[in-house]
Amino acid sequence: MKKIIAVLTLITISCQSKGKENEQLISENKEPVKMEVEKGLEVATFGGGCFWCTEAIFLELDGVKKVESGYIGGKTANPTYEEVSTGTTGHAEATQITFDPTKISFGELLEIFFATHDPTTFNRQGADVGTQYRSEVFYHNDEQKKITEDYIKVLNAENTYGKPVVTRVSAASKFYVAEDYHQNYYARNKEKSYCSYVITPKVDKVRKQYSDKLKK
Repeated sequence: MKKIIAVLTLITISCQSKGKENEQLISENKEPVKMEVEKGLEVATFGGGCFWCTEAIFLELDGVKKVESGYIGGKTANPTYEEVSTGTTGHAEATQITFDPTKISFGELLEIFFATHDPTTFNRQGADVGTQYRSEVFYHNDEQKKITEDYIKVLNAENTYGKPVVTRVSAASKFYVAEDYHQNYYARNKEKSYCSYVITPKVDKVRKQYSDKLKK
């Protein structure tokens, strides 16, 4: 019994240490990095698992002008996909969305973000496991921060998911656009198994549940 307890203690210490190492790799900006966008447009940045999924979802929406897959939130400059995939850069796979707030609001984007991934699993979305798949909202101004924090409070108060939301809310740091082959990935690779089994159901859900918000 003592040996079992000792082993469990070592495992716990190891996991805690690894968690602290990962936290040290994650950027802790106090203020969001300023971005220049076309007049009248705004930017939202979400990490919700594989960026192929989130990109495909937001490309469906009316008012969304541009969607880019990339990396954000870590301390490694100019990371590659291979580096981010190791989970040692601190970066999350994320989607950066340029949108027209007169057609779709940040709050509406946020609602769809939470409706299309599991915000209760820490560093995991389905079979995709690692800090790069964490659920995180990277706010670009105080208004986005407040809307996000208030929305999470409502989700938890209503016990929407049956367990607490663990989504991080962080100031947006520098966003690194991913390699070209990641951009518009779903549209170009629908026949691949990951797209068919993981992304298509999410896209279908958005088309059905948010039909009034789709591009004409």
